[in-house]
This record gives sequence, C-alpha cells and structure tokens, in this order.
Amino acid sequence: MRAEIISIGDELLIGQVINTNQAYIAEQLSGVGVAVARMTTVGDEEESILKAFEHALERHEIVIVTGGLGPTHDDITRKAVCKFFQTDLVVNEEALERVRQFFARRGLAPRKINEDQALVPRGCTVIRNLQGTAPGYLFERQGKYFIAMPGVPFEMKAMVQSFVVPFFAQRASGIVIRHRTLKTTGIGESFLAEQIGDVHKIFSPDSGIALAFLPSPLGTRLRISVRAVSLNDANEKIQSVEERIRARASKYIYGADGEELEEVVGRLLSKRKLTLSVAESCTGGLIADKITNVPGSSNYFERGVIAYSNQSKVEELAVPLVLIQDHGAVSREVAEAMAVGVRMKSSTDIGVSTTGIAGPSGGTPEKPVGLVWIGYSDAHDTLALHFNFGDDRRRVKERASQAALELVRRRLLKIDY
Repeated sequence: MRAEIISIGDELLIGQVINTNQAYIAEQLSGVGVAVARMTTVGDEEESILKAFEHALERHEIVIVTGGLGPTHDDITRKAVCKFFQTDLVVNEEALERVRQFFARRGLAPRKINEDQALVPRGCTVIRNLQGTAPGYLFERQGKYFIAMPGVPFEMKAMVQSFVVPFFAQRASGIVIRHRTLKTTGIGESFLAEQIGDVHKIFSPDSGIALAFLPSPLGTRLRISVRAVSLNDANEKIQSVEERIRARASKYIYGADGEELEEVVGRLLSKRKLTLSVAESCTGGLIADKITNVPGSSNYFERGVIAYSNQSKVEELAVPLVLIQDHGAVSREVAEAMAVGVRMKSSTDIGVSTTGIAGPSGGTPEKPVGLVWIGYSDAHDTLALHFNFGDDRRRVKERASQAALELVRRRLLKIDY
C-alpha cells in the first residue's frame, strides 16, 4: 500500500513551525509495510485543502491528514472533510465525555467551543484522542483509507501508536519493513563511511537491505532498512548488518533508535553506582539540562555549576587565579582545575567541565572561535581534551555538551580516543 501525508496550516508554509509530523508518520507507516509516496503541505484555505484531498485519494490507497482540527476559527479541516465526503457533523458522546473529563482534571469547566470538539463527521470511525480534546476520523471508501488527526505532535503521536499503526499492521501486504538506527558521535560522516568501508561487503545489493548515513551537528545516524517476507527474517537481517557495522565502528556507536547519549551515560553511572557533577562555562548549563532530562537522574547527578566569569571559576570552583592569568580561561589547565574543583566541592566520583570560545567574537589566531576544552576528573585521573566546533554559537554549545557526555561514556567503558 502507498500513502500520502497531508499537513495543513499556514504556520507550516511560512516557516513559523517546523513540520516534524510528516517524518514521524512516515517512519511509523514504513514499519508496517506502508510506503509513503508523497508529502503535501497546504494552508488554511478550503479550496486548497479539498484539492489536496482529491488528488491524494486519486493517487494512493492511504491518505493521512494532520492539522486544522482545533477549536478556533482558522481550524477548517473538519468542515473540509465534511464537504469532501458530503456529510454533516454529529455529536459523538464518547468524545464529548472525554472533553468534559479533560477539563475536569484541570479543575475547569469546558465552554461550548470546547464541547464542539465532540462534533464529528457522520459516517466516520472516531479515533480517540488520549492526549487532548479533538478526536480523529477514519473514512473507508472503495478500498482506500482516509485518516484525519490533530496537528499537535504529542496528540497525533498517541493516535498513531494506539490506532493507525495497529490498523494498518492488520492489513499489511505481506512485506515487512523494519528499520534500526545506530547513533554515533565524535566522528564525521565521511570518516565514518571510510571506517565502515564498502557496504556491499556487509550486504549484497539485492538483499532488500539499505544503509543510510544521516549526519547532524551531534553525530551521524546509521539507518539500516530491511524489506523481508517475515518479521523473523527482517530481524535476522538487521542483526547481521548491525553486528558487522559494530565490528567496524563500535567505539563511535553510543546507542540505537530513540536512545540519547545522556540516557546511556545515566545507565552506566547507575550501574556502577557512581555520581557526577559538572562545571560549565561556555555551555551555560546545557550539559546539566541534558542530564536532568532523564528520569531518575537524581540518583547519580549531584549538581551543576555555571562558572561563566573568571571570578566565578575562582570563587565557586577554587581554580587558582594564577592558572587563568598564565594560561587563559580557555585552556587545558583551567579545564582540568574546573573538573577537579566541582568534583571536590560536590564530593562526587566524577567531575566534568567545559570552557571555550562560543563566538561570534572573542577568538584569536591561537584560540579561535569554536575552541573548547573539556575537562574530566575522577579519583584516579584528571585530563582535558580540546575540540574545535565551528563558528556558530548555538552549535558550539550543543556539540560541546555532547562531547562532554561522550567523554564520560568513553572513560566509563575504557574506550580511548
């Protein structure tokens, strides 16, 4: 089966909102054997929406629509759906009760505009909204399927997981499509490709296997895609390819699929019953933010200190002023002293630090914009590594935060650089 995804909203066309819904839906559909052949974005204009519906159903067996199901005047998808399928709106009692419960849990009374969310096109199958108030709709016509869902990402994702994926999994064509993504950091895309070598020595061109390199500022993802006749066959192919890739590039692979580096580091710290503290200058608290995004991080994360000025490095971390005067704040010596200082002050097993020049100004020929020193200290060793993360301020901070976590991971696993 082939599908088209239609996203509705002026905010998407003017670039005010980045459309992440399409990528998520496409990935989920692919997992159940549905190939996404086209993605379309239209504004909040009825004629454009109706034309998009018409063309999509002419071309494909499945049409997935997101956006425009909210309670305000510019949410016109529901009206367009009714017009397209030549039907009217009726109250769905289950949806109405869910709206009332949604507001009751927040100690509020729903207004008429909220209760109107329970009006659904007559003749559709209602898709429950587990995270909000606007239900989704399914129409089946002449062997084709039309699904409309809210554009709010977390509401849409809940519907996809609870309804869309199971629905199409039961109607799969017999071809199983599976993906596995290996996540790397600390190595560029071209260097990683060189490290892995000729992919056709890993799998043959006609095996139904593909490998994609997906670079980002934080690392390169390796997406293994498999088409097979059964789930077991697909899983065996993925496992075989993954093992061969890991044999070539294991030191750079920190996780898979939805795993983030901070989660991996957290598990390692928990397993070893170790504690961590961080002292951040150029990253401004971003490392601590990443760490504390992980549930249960209080078990291993003791504190984060933002020591941005030279004075704060001296007062908060006991960095000797003479080190700053002799070597500068952005130096191996200061990075090491910061890591030791935060570890000693917080009485943790590990201390990590960052000090750098995020830009766009402040660089010199000896210390250019993008230079970052990352310090590490534990009871047995203290060290610092230097990196150059480019000249974009935000990207420097993000890359430095990732590199700091990667340094911890490698030290815990005894993987050298």
